[in-house]
Amino acid sequence: MPPHTPQPAPETSQNASAWLGEMDAWLMREGKHLRPWQKLGAHLTRQDGVSGAAFAVWAPNAQRVSVVGDFNLWDGRLNLMVLRTDCAVWETFVPGVQGGALYKFEVVDVQGQLTLKTDPYALRNEGPPGNAAVVCDWPSADSATAAEPVADLPSALSTPMAIYEVHAGSWRRPGGQVPDWNFLAGTLVPYVAELGFTHIELLPVTEHPFYGSWGYQPTGLYAPTARYGSPRALRRFIATAHAAGLKVILDWVPGHFPSDAHALARFDGTALYEHADPREGFHQDWNTLIYNFGRNEVRNFLVGSALFWIEQYAVDALRVDAVASMLYRDYSRAAGEWLPNRDGGRENYEAIDFLKQTNQTLHNEVPGVLTMAEESTAFPRVTGAADAGGLGFDFKWNMGWMNDTLAYFALDPVHRRWHHHRITFALTYAWSERFVLPLSHDEVVHGKGSLLGKMWGDAWQKRANLRALYALMYAFPGKKLLFMGSELATPSEWNHDAELDWGLLQDPAHAGVQRLVRDLNRLYRSLPALHARDNDARGFRWIEADDADHSVYSFLRLGATPQQQLLAVCNLTPMPRSGWRIGVPQGGVWREVLNTDSDHYGGSNVGNHGGVKAEPVPMHGQAQSLNLNLPPLAVLWLEPKSTP
Repeated sequence: MPPHTPQPAPETSQNASAWLGEMDAWLMREGKHLRPWQKLGAHLTRQDGVSGAAFAVWAPNAQRVSVVGDFNLWDGRLNLMVLRTDCAVWETFVPGVQGGALYKFEVVDVQGQLTLKTDPYALRNEGPPGNAAVVCDWPSADSATAAEPVADLPSALSTPMAIYEVHAGSWRRPGGQVPDWNFLAGTLVPYVAELGFTHIELLPVTEHPFYGSWGYQPTGLYAPTARYGSPRALRRFIATAHAAGLKVILDWVPGHFPSDAHALARFDGTALYEHADPREGFHQDWNTLIYNFGRNEVRNFLVGSALFWIEQYAVDALRVDAVASMLYRDYSRAAGEWLPNRDGGRENYEAIDFLKQTNQTLHNEVPGVLTMAEESTAFPRVTGAADAGGLGFDFKWNMGWMNDTLAYFALDPVHRRWHHHRITFALTYAWSERFVLPLSHDEVVHGKGSLLGKMWGDAWQKRANLRALYALMYAFPGKKLLFMGSELATPSEWNHDAELDWGLLQDPAHAGVQRLVRDLNRLYRSLPALHARDNDARGFRWIEADDADHSVYSFLRLGATPQQQLLAVCNLTPMPRSGWRIGVPQGGVWREVLNTDSDHYGGSNVGNHGGVKAEPVPMHGQAQSLNLNLPPLAVLWLEPKSTP
């Protein structure tokens, strides 16, 4: 792709092409074009009876822009673009271009330097190292939406949500190779469905130059990465998941982007998508650039991307990455390294407005779509309605629960009595937001070890702790998320360059943990007490929250009717306890529906022979009580067999 001597730009015009209409130009300029992908980028079309492709790119400060590709020998002199002065978009029509053609934009920037840039609105990309965009024959500008309305929020709040989080490139590697969407549709989808999960969450699948970023440093927010196959193949994968009864969540990254020269950085020689001042525009932690959320065209680009994945790929939900880094101007910055807002504070007003706009747009355009925030601070009302002062998300990851719980399970049980509050504290704020309880990829990488490795004890005790952790999480209020491999009790940290250690399932102890996860999902979905009032404080009641000396916890989950009850009893020490009384709200037989110490899961099989009859012995403020055997490092679930 040899550069050429810059040529004079064509004369500017407000009506140089019929491709962008006046309304398109106005909406783009005002930041209100909900579907900018339908006009910007490359689109197969016909002009004056001739087939070809229309190209359009926003570059207000460029001196000249050409489209170059394999259709013109990458010669920037052949297909000069025309500047639309009403919206600062360069456009042209190139006859004869067909789907699959490679292209880039040759930009003579404001300093007169010639650079080759990948199309920000590319719908397909060839991937690194070439990084050229690909003219895509789908979707077309007038394509019908692929999205279908899903259940409304009230229904979503009261239904189970068990999420299996996946990095597509390292779940399985057939023949040692990175898998494609066709392979994953035939293997991952049935596996997740058979384990009883309700959702698959994919780490970012938008194009990214560095594989080791796992997609969290994207350069193409409209193009699925070429590593796993074509856009159509991804769409088929999502359709396969839907046919199996699974919903699909995509991780979406609007908070930052890499500074690779071929992509968004200084696109026309100026800080176009990013802030010029590094105190606003540079992430020190990740060496990435921060979007200028106050710029209309940038908001067009980002909000349009969110809607694009939902409408064109029928994605059911978006999980927005690194929201905390967007909300605060001083995020991970020392004094003097950040600029205050107009009121002298640390909140990023422009980012807050952008997040509200995104959530409102998605919910208005595709009612029932869900959005989730990875947000690790106490920023208020993340899941509050955007038109009532909240950010408008449907769910927020509960990072506080995750940190406290993992810290507790890492402790020697001798010391757990001094940290009893790490388990109970989450219930003091459990209904301040609508939460997802995440045991995510972030906790099993970068030297943090695996979930199994975080647990206290020898090999048996570690697995027992892990089983108890999972049952405690599934019994607590909040939606559930497990990263792939957690169900295998893998002892090693996640490696994105290799597949999961599937050989572990030859060991009955590891296979037992997988069986537990399957049964937890089955029970979670079938027992209304565990989900029907998930976001209602009346759906939870402590029986005993203060027995720090023995590290025993007990609580009830309550559904919509008196018959929908579940008692969870947790003994988080390695000492079995017999004759342990737990108060219950009614008499009759309480059936043991789950025991994480069952030998079926690799435990020691201490339990209660399937059930216990309540006795009229007052305990814990209840008129009835159960006389239980508590297995070591284990969780019991019991439900009343019938009303007295």
